[in-house]
Amino acid sequence: MGNNTDSFECGYVYHIYSHANGKDLIFREEENYQYFLNKLLKYITPVADIYAYCLLPNHFHLLVRFKEVNENDHKYFMKPFSNLLNAYAKAYNKRYNRRGALFLDFLKRKKVNDEKYLTKVVHYIHNNPINHGFVNDINQWKYTSYSSYTNLSKPSKLERMQVMEYFDTTEGFIQYHTSNVEYDFMDLE
Repeated sequence: MGNNTDSFECGYVYHIYSHANGKDLIFREEENYQYFLNKLLKYITPVADIYAYCLLPNHFHLLVRFKEVNENDHKYFMKPFSNLLNAYAKAYNKRYNRRGALFLDFLKRKKVNDEKYLTKVVHYIHNNPINHGFVNDINQWKYTSYSSYTNLSKPSKLERMQVMEYFDTTEGFIQYHTSNVEYDFMDLE
């Protein structure tokens, strides 16, 4: 697993997450979540396919696969994330009349190297609102990509089919998400 100074690599899937600075919140109201998702599409989809996401009041999780680019361009993958976080923080600070860093100084990231890890990360991301006590049912939290997977007929900007290859059916996907999965090997901090 890489650390936070490693460059992202083309063609690989990464679990990316960040937390609010201190006890701050990143998202206070519906408009914050929508604004972040719009910025995510603007800055990240040109360089990465988004597989899954979860936005919680004080942190977020993303599962992305970086697109193939020229061999020298991979070092610029951090720039879109910097632009995303800076644009969001600037608008957030202006709206709430606050100053200073909104996010921790760096993005945490883990390279996803196999199918078992990928499916567990998808489960972890979608179940994060339950794990943190925000809801009791996965369907109750609307700031995740979970509902996009349970309704495949609805258009989405997510690259769902790559993830769905690991599940026989939508029902299988739903059953997996309601099962208990051990996250101990993920080494999340």
